[in-house]
Amino acid sequence: MFNKILIANRGEIACRVIRTCKRMGIRSVAVFSEADANAQHVQQADEAYLIGGPRPVDSYLKGDVIIEVALKSDAEAIHPGYGFLSENAKFARGCEGAGIVFIGPTVEAIEKMGSKSAAKALMQTAKVPVVPGYHGDNQDANFLAQQADIVGYPLLIKAVAGGGGKGMRLVEKSAEFIPQLEAARREAKNAFGNDDVLIERFVLGPHHIEFQVFGDTHGNYVHLYERECSIQRRHQKILEETPSPYLSMDENMRKKMGDAAVAAARAIAYRGAGTIEFIAGDDREFFFMEMNTRLQVEHPITEMITGEDLVEWQLRVAAGEPLPLKQKEIITGGHAIEVRICAENPSNDFLPETGRMHVFVTPEVDSEGDVRLDTGVGIGPFAGDEISVYYDPMIAKLITWGADRDEAIRRMQVALAETDVIGVKTNLAFLQQLVRHQAFMDGATDTGFIVQHRAMLMVDEKHCPAAALMAASLFELAREESSADYNDVKNAWDQKAGWWLNRGATRTLEFHGADDAVIEIVHIDQLPTGYRLRLQGQDFKVPQHTVTGSKIHFTANGVAHRATVLVHADQFSVLLASTRHHLRLVDPFHFEATADTNDGRLTAMMPGRVVKVMAEAGDTIKKGQPLIIMEAMKMEHTIISPRDGVVERVAFKVGEMVPADAVLFAFVE
Repeated sequence: MFNKILIANRGEIACRVIRTCKRMGIRSVAVFSEADANAQHVQQADEAYLIGGPRPVDSYLKGDVIIEVALKSDAEAIHPGYGFLSENAKFARGCEGAGIVFIGPTVEAIEKMGSKSAAKALMQTAKVPVVPGYHGDNQDANFLAQQADIVGYPLLIKAVAGGGGKGMRLVEKSAEFIPQLEAARREAKNAFGNDDVLIERFVLGPHHIEFQVFGDTHGNYVHLYERECSIQRRHQKILEETPSPYLSMDENMRKKMGDAAVAAARAIAYRGAGTIEFIAGDDREFFFMEMNTRLQVEHPITEMITGEDLVEWQLRVAAGEPLPLKQKEIITGGHAIEVRICAENPSNDFLPETGRMHVFVTPEVDSEGDVRLDTGVGIGPFAGDEISVYYDPMIAKLITWGADRDEAIRRMQVALAETDVIGVKTNLAFLQQLVRHQAFMDGATDTGFIVQHRAMLMVDEKHCPAAALMAASLFELAREESSADYNDVKNAWDQKAGWWLNRGATRTLEFHGADDAVIEIVHIDQLPTGYRLRLQGQDFKVPQHTVTGSKIHFTANGVAHRATVLVHADQFSVLLASTRHHLRLVDPFHFEATADTNDGRLTAMMPGRVVKVMAEAGDTIKKGQPLIIMEAMKMEHTIISPRDGVVERVAFKVGEMVPADAVLFAFVE
């Protein structure tokens, strides 16, 4: 076994690998960019080395520099994690050339599976069913358009390299093909350095099901059963579970898919951890989509139902040991669910968000392994980590296990209700709605789930129930009462208690919502015992309330309420059993400048890099017309004109970095 390994990655997966290394007594070496100098994986590793600037191309994608660090630090092997260089054959070959073990598949396996089109041809030879489409070398746009007409619509354009939904476009009619092809190629080129694509039929009622496979250097191959990853946004997974609800009533289909997955691994003499991804439709047919020659983000749910540490398996196989278990020895039990907590705005088409995490609270990890949290950021009331434009917006993975699916769902519902972030917008409220949706609980989870149920999954941030407003108000009163100068009676005018002659104190608290609109003005009267709160046109008598840490318990009009209230500066987050509400407490002496909402400017919603500019100064444009394409967090975002007018000024050129809220275009009538 190795004495020291280098982890050529960052964030959550780097911390995950370090955790197994510590348990196995293996020393770990981290690498980091200038943006990650204070990152958790840097703090947790035994050694850490700066390798370049914040952009991945200047740091985490510099394979030669990473190999130099491995040699310098006497690391015997390199674990690539996922993303970055994990499926890069050139990097794997460079490791071998330097006498360093690459903890992953052989160079030959990466090359065979690195191209989706070549992989499909190989799978056909191995008698693994593949999706009908065009997987050839001719990349002429007009030729591809002709092939698309033959395949038929709807269809998918997919980058032959990489994964994660990048370089993928759903095309529903012929007129959309060329623009979508150009967008897919740009995104693929930026993410993988290769803009070749393939075309394949879009399977109706699709379920995304993948099998975890492993191979060793002794000719052994196994699968560790399936994971269903059908719930996605922007072709990227957001919730995964195992066993698959789709296969729960069809053991014969599960066996066929498992056998096909092992056959695929055997066909390329696979070594280490890999994932065979299938698409299955309403007709119960399944097809090979691709093979990921690495560990997957969602591997924890497989670990939860098997009790195996897949990173440890990777290390043992890379060290030349046989697989720890034969196929018949792999036993599964229960059900596991994983959700990806991301810095993104679901109501704005899930666009990524950036910012500093001031608070990150999570549920207690269960000693019995029923609740697990994998993250690469700091946890607590002073988290301090920044979600930057340079990397993936995933903050953490929350995983729950149950004896059956219903129990795993209930545990996830509770765990999400105990998790929150202040400082950057997240998808937590969306996830909370998702795992409580009846269709999800019934197991009706194909890849169209979010589109079909979007209206019910999106949270109305302008609505805040009385219980949440009372919890925030009472929590603020308790904070004031606990302050050192609250009861300072040296000068009545300096008291914070709201002293009145011959009557109780009266307070007014103004809460704003996410868009800074007024949510509620709460009027509070002090009574001989407790308070009276007036809000939403109703009076609530609160005889008592108890605050313990961030927990508050109070009774209003005879009804008991419990909530968690998190505070940072003027930001309040109130967590109820099934919902969460973010509020801003307005300083009564604040000054608000009036803003001109029609000032003739288009600003950037988030920081990013300009990929394409589609209008020049002097152009006449229409509302809704695409003006600029920006790349942020490894995804392309097309920004459209908010109005009719004439472009007066274009502020940025292709390749330039754009700060958040910067002016992109100025218009005149």
